[in-house]
Amino acid sequence: MTTPIACNWAGVFPAATTQFDTNLAVDIPATQKVQKALVDDGVHGMIVMGTVGENNSLDAQEKRTVLRAAVEAVGGRIPVIAGVSEFTTPTAAAWARDAEKIGASGLMVLPAMVYVPTPAELEYHFRTVAQATSLPIMLYNNPPAYRVNIDAGTLSRLADQPNIVAVKESAPDPRRFTDLYNTFGDRFVLFAGLDDVAFEGLLLGARGWVSGLTNAFPVESIAFYDALKAGDLDKARKIYRWFMPLLHLDAEHDLVQSIKLSEQIMGRGSERVRPPRLPLAGERRKQVTAMVEQAAKTRPI
Repeated sequence: MTTPIACNWAGVFPAATTQFDTNLAVDIPATQKVQKALVDDGVHGMIVMGTVGENNSLDAQEKRTVLRAAVEAVGGRIPVIAGVSEFTTPTAAAWARDAEKIGASGLMVLPAMVYVPTPAELEYHFRTVAQATSLPIMLYNNPPAYRVNIDAGTLSRLADQPNIVAVKESAPDPRRFTDLYNTFGDRFVLFAGLDDVAFEGLLLGARGWVSGLTNAFPVESIAFYDALKAGDLDKARKIYRWFMPLLHLDAEHDLVQSIKLSEQIMGRGSERVRPPRLPLAGERRKQVTAMVEQAAKTRPI
């Protein structure tokens, strides 16, 4: 097994897709092809089996198979961060232990699915998962999608857990980045987690960007990040304005289908998704297709 690379928690980390064959079985060669292409394009890290990776559409054995394949495909060139999105705390802790054994560089931990916890229950879930592994952990805050807000009080109580090191912030309010920094300083590394607030998040102190649309346009995503980090705001704004119609897709209910359709149009993957998701159809499909084709015609890089 390839020794996992340490994660420096900075840069563009695409939330990679999981590819399925025509029978909707996990297609490992196609999934590895997507992963290898992203690495070759220069991404700084990779999230596997996050929301875009359809974590909750995979069974336990499939998750382990996909993670092993990702570790193999990446070959130690960049960190592989495994999504932890389970229905119960014990299964989340068990998956965290397995992900470490398989060779993940870190974990992105979500609140337990379906159940909306109290602050005490949320803290218990995150702490229990963190204590089950030595891997560094990014907490994923996405109140619109998961009906749970990781508030400052919860983060304060978790600050003594040394391997909780980062927060992926997907609340659609850029003020959160400043509020979190003012409260915690450098205790937690911040990541922009919502594509259409990436400029604001990175400008306000996020060190990295977990991105969905990078799957379709990785070169532009990396150029945008590099321009911001270099202080070239004119170039960053130009790319961001070009990208914004597509970046808005990341904030929609059908983001997985839209991102996978974008991948397919750009020749990088398949739009196949597992039910209850279905591929985009009708006017929505026409709309997203037109947006991707327009972006492809007007690429700024």
